[in-house]
Order: sequence, then C-alpha cells, then structure tokens
Amino acid sequence: MRDGNNHGAGRNQLPVAVPNNQGGALAPVSAVTPSTVLAELRQADAPTSDEINLLDYWNILVKRRWTVLGLMLILLFAAFINTLLTTPIFRAGATIQIDRETLNVVNVEGVTPQGATNDWEFYETQYQLLRSRSLAERVASQLHLGADPSMRQQAQPSPWTALFGSLFGGQKKPVSATATTAAAKVEDDRNYSGVISGGLSIEPVRDSRLVNIQFDSPDPQFAARVANSVAESFIATNLERRFDASSYAKGYLEDRLAQLKQKLEDSERELVAFAQKEQILSATSTQTLMEQNLGELNSAVGLAQGVRIRAEARWRQAQASIGAALPADMLDGSNIRPLQERRSTLKSTFQEKLRLYKPEYPEMKQLQAQISEIDRQITAELNSLKSSVKAEYDATLTQETLLREQLSELKAETLDLQSRSINYNILQREVATNRELYDGLLQRYKEIGVAGGVSSNNISIVDRAQVPGGPYKPDMRRNLLIGLLIGLFLGVLLALLLEYLDDTVKNPEDIEKKLRLVHLGVIPKLGKDITPAAALIDVRSGFAEAYRSVRTALQFSTESGVPSVLVITSTQPGEGKSTTAKSLARNFALLGKRVLLIDADLRNPSLHRVFELDNSMGLSNCLSGAAKPGQCIHRVDQAGISVMLSGPLPPNPAELLAGPRMISLLTQASERFDQIIIDAPPVLGLADAPILGNLAKGTLLVIEAGRTRVGAVNATIKRLLSARTRLLGAVLTKFDAKAAGYGYGYGGYGYNSYQYYSYGGSAPKKLTARREEH
Repeated sequence: MRDGNNHGAGRNQLPVAVPNNQGGALAPVSAVTPSTVLAELRQADAPTSDEINLLDYWNILVKRRWTVLGLMLILLFAAFINTLLTTPIFRAGATIQIDRETLNVVNVEGVTPQGATNDWEFYETQYQLLRSRSLAERVASQLHLGADPSMRQQAQPSPWTALFGSLFGGQKKPVSATATTAAAKVEDDRNYSGVISGGLSIEPVRDSRLVNIQFDSPDPQFAARVANSVAESFIATNLERRFDASSYAKGYLEDRLAQLKQKLEDSERELVAFAQKEQILSATSTQTLMEQNLGELNSAVGLAQGVRIRAEARWRQAQASIGAALPADMLDGSNIRPLQERRSTLKSTFQEKLRLYKPEYPEMKQLQAQISEIDRQITAELNSLKSSVKAEYDATLTQETLLREQLSELKAETLDLQSRSINYNILQREVATNRELYDGLLQRYKEIGVAGGVSSNNISIVDRAQVPGGPYKPDMRRNLLIGLLIGLFLGVLLALLLEYLDDTVKNPEDIEKKLRLVHLGVIPKLGKDITPAAALIDVRSGFAEAYRSVRTALQFSTESGVPSVLVITSTQPGEGKSTTAKSLARNFALLGKRVLLIDADLRNPSLHRVFELDNSMGLSNCLSGAAKPGQCIHRVDQAGISVMLSGPLPPNPAELLAGPRMISLLTQASERFDQIIIDAPPVLGLADAPILGNLAKGTLLVIEAGRTRVGAVNATIKRLLSARTRLLGAVLTKFDAKAAGYGYGYGGYGYNSYQYYSYGGSAPKKLTARREEH
C-alpha cells in the first residue's frame, strides 16, 4: 500500500537502499530497525577495502582448485617432456686471478691505464671485457672453429628445434665450415663468435680476486678448449691494450693543441675589439651599483603605494558616506560632533514646544531657523573634511607616480647595461676557457714524452679447465620443481583473474559489500534429482529450514513484523522467485496465518503449473473488471493457503497493475487475509515489478548465486527505489557452498549441524544446504 496508508509514522519504517559513493553500490538507509541494526553490525565486522582477507583468497583458490591443479599438471608435464628432449650440456671451467694495477715507473693519468676509481668499478670492467664480442672473435680465430669437425656436430639442431622447424618452415642452415682463402678462413672463424659468447659465463668468486670462466657445450673436449683459450686470450689482450694507449694519446694531443692555440688567439682579439666598440671597462661594479639603486627605489615605490592605498581607502569611505556618516577617525578634531549635539538639543526643544505652539509661531520659526543654520554649518564642515581627504589622496598618488617613473627609467638603464654586458661576458668566458684547455693539454703533452707505462701483468691463470666427466644440464628434479612452481603461480594467477572477471553475486558477503543490502536468507542449491517440492516435503531438510530462516528474518525486518503485503521479485527470470513465493506462503500458513498468494506475473505465469490449477480465471480478470476477486481465489490443499492465479495473459499488463482496481484488490484482500504474497515479474526490462513494489508494504529481492551480475542487480535496485519501493533485503538462492569454496560449514554452524540435531545424531541423506547468518 502507499505511504499514506501506513499505520503510524514510527511503526512500519522499512529499510531503503540509496546509491553509495564507493563504486556506485547501494546502501540501506532508514530509521533504526532490526534489519538496519543487523546490516550495520555486519558492515562493522567486515574488513575494509584496504585490508587483505587471506580467508577470501583461500576460498577463491578452493573454488577454482581444478583450474590451479590443471595448470600445475600441464606445466609439470611440459617440464618433463622438455627435460627428455633437451640435448645434454657439459660445462668446463678455468680460474684466473685479477689484481689491481701495479706501480708504474711513470704514471700519467689518462695515458697509462689506471682502471676504475674503486674495486667494484675495476672488477666490473674486467668482467665485461671477458664477455666482450672482440674477445669472442679472437678466441674463435685462435681455435680455427671454421675448420673444426666438432662444430658441424654442434650445429645440428636439438630435438625441440627439429620438431618446431619441421612444423614452421624448416631448419636454419649451419655456418659453413669450409673456406678457400686465408682471409675467408679468418672471416669464417669469426662467424662462430656467437657460439663462444652464447656458451660463455663469467662467475666471480665472492670476497676474492678470482674469476671462474665457464663454457657450456654438447662436446666436453670442446668446452675445455674454449675455457682455456678465453683465459689466455684475455691476458694477451690486456697486455696489448697497455702498449697502444700512449702512442694514440700523443698523436691526438698534437692535433688538439694546434686547434686550441688558434682558437685562443681569435677569442682574445674579439674580446678587445668588442670592449673598445662598446666602451666597457668593467661591467661588474657598474651593474652592482645600479642593482642596489634599483632595490632602494623599488622599496620606496612599495611604501608610497601603501600610503596611497590607505589615502584612497579614506577618500572612497568619505565619498560613500551619506550626510555625517563619516568614519570616527575623520570626525576627530572637527566641529561636527558639537554641532550635531547642539542640533539635537534644538530639535528636542522644537518638538517639546510644538505641543504648545504651531510651527508658524515666531518662537517656533526662530528655532527652525537655528536648526537650518546648524545643518548648513554641518554640511560645510563635511565638505571641508572630504576636500582635505581628497587632497591627501591626490598628493600620495602624485608621489607614487613620480617614484614609478624614476623606477622605470632606472630599469631601462639597467637592462641596457645588462644587454651590452652579455656579449662582453660571453667573450670573456670563452677566452678563459680556451686558455685553460690550452694550458692543460700542453702540460699533458709534455708528460707523454716520458710516460713508459712499464709494469707487470696483473692477470694470471690459477686453474686450467679440465674435460668434464658428466653433463651439467638438464636436471630432471630441478626442472620438474620449476615447472611445478610456475604452474602453481600461473594457476593461482589465473584463478584470481577469473574470479576478478566474474562479477556475479556469489555469496551473502557480496550482497552486503557490493550491493549494500541486508541479506535475509541463503537457499541451498539442490541436487539434479531433487525438486524443490520434494525438498520442501521433508520439513527437517536444509532446504526447508532455509526458507523458515527467511520467514524468521522477515518477521524482524520491520518494527511491526513482516509486511502484510509482500512483493517477491528478481532481476531476471529463472532465479527462484516463484519457488520462494510459494515456500514463504507455506511457511507463513504453518504459523496459522491466512495467506493469499497472488501470481502477478501476467507475462510468464507459473503458479498454475505448480499447483496444477486451471488458469482461465485469475488476476487479469479482476483487474479488467470481468470477475470479482472472490471468484478468482482458489483454496489449495495446504493449510491456510489461498491462491489467485494470473488468469489469461492480457496485452497491457503494466496498465492493469497500475490501475485503481489493483489498489482496491489489495485493500479488500488485506481485510480478509493476514498475509498477502505477490509473485511479481522480473524487474529488468519490465515496468510491472516497480509498480507492484510501490503498492506493497515491502519488497523482497531474489538473487541467484553465481548467475546474476552485480551491475544488473544494482540497476534493479535503482529501478525499484525510483518507484519508491520499500526494499526489505535480498535472498540468495541456488547457493552451492562447495562450488563457492566454503565447504559445508559456511559461516560457522551450517545446515549439517541442524540436520544432525534434528535427526537425533544420525545424519540423513544430504541435501546441499546452507545456514543463514542472523
């Protein structure tokens, strides 16, 4: 019924949902009722969005366990196959010692090799030199890899390469091992530098100056030869680099000295010519004095501006004042206040004598003349005060203008000096820079002549590489463990991704957190061979107990108990609203109430099939005026339940439900029945449910777990609220606790506990059921 029909303003206060600022969800807001108190307590106990609830993640993994396990097995099998098809690799290693530079007889910085400034930089440089391409090419040339028969065997593709090469366009041809000329042989050898770089690994020994040079190859003898050759070539390269440094530096410095000498002479000539042209002796002192004067004048302008602003404010106050309403500081020292007091005295005398004499009486005319004279004096005094304030303002304005003109002139002079000094300073800095560069290079050139760079080699071989006795990889146990861990990680990541993409309402927490509604019950999902009618026959089953819990929650949903007219709807078809309507009607009838169940789904009715009744007469007949309500009510073979079917399907269901006959029908039915339950159509896409929700005293929203999306439910709630529907809460149907990852004991004591006590300690045949948290 409408708001005006509520029995008292404080008795039937129903919780409503409004949009929430966080994520567009809808939050219940109403007066204090048991339902709202329950929702607030649950919301207070729930973790905030910034907190991490590990139990929620565990439930997600349990729910998606087959996804995680499947991906783990796939990766484990892939690691096993990869290990079997991978070519065995042998590793040989040599050890060298790298010391810091020894003392030189003559040590010229930048000419004689000095190394890095600290140990870390020095040794990191040596490691990168060991990995360089030039060293790899040198090793390949020394070993004559182009003519080595073992390289043909190593050039053969691995089983994986052969498999994928045959599938995707053939195999890559190996580098040719034959050459006709000496130059061609050298070039052919260098083509194998990639083989050296690809199999080489440099591993420093921690807290020492030792470095392990390791090489991986399918041929153990070849691996040992390459490791030893890398160590020997690195020592030779280090010595050659020392002798090449000084000769290159000397030739480079000779060219640079000639260029800098000419550049220095040209810059000095340009500086002298510019100073004579602009008549500049020293721009620094003149510019400093002008900047000092500019600062003092700028301060004076600021002070003059402040004085002018105050004088302007006094003048504007004087202009805006009416009569003698000038500021108190302007009236001090003037004759206005005594004149005002005298005028007040004369005015009082005039008013007193006005009781005895008429205004034309001579004495009254004399008083009036005195008052007029005082008014003239006050006006003259005010004009004098305003003139003095205006004169003060004009003087301060003139002073500020003069100071600003002087400041502008001084700025112009300063800018002109700065403009002329820029080029002078640029030329002066260029001369100084060229002179410093020339002097420094000349000193270095003199030192190079005596730089011998004589020192001992700082790199030595500690252990030569030996032929390995067994393969280094693949390691079956290690690969299986890595595949298992990667599979576990990817499986968990995929499970969390699927859960994130799944925006359906999955559990009661989603109703409270995402929809901000009170969840009034959780209905378990039945097995494939169990129908709702069969499950409701067993009053001790979890399915029947779930609807009794919903009935109990509805009794506490408002201060006056369950609403007498209750609409049951859902977001989309097939969510269990008709089953919920029938089950609640049956449970309210078991309490001894007279219950009327109305099938208001005039588009796709279902109650006539549930009760196996003729649907030729029903709600549509009553609303169209073809029949009276009493003729459309059927008494079913259940205690206290009466049913009004939908009747023939009309062409205009929304117009019939919004008409006055529907209100009249509910009013008459409320006088005859204790409880009216309306099975309404789904909300989305139809106008029927919002119309019925507006007429009823309460609306119950049915949501199917794991199927109905959060966005669709939010749209449903917004439509219901826009029709001023009194939304009591939501019931979650078809909830599969095991599939949701909660097991049978969701939320504490589940329906299994209820069944255990109901059957005296012996568990009956299980129906998938859940407990509703109150």
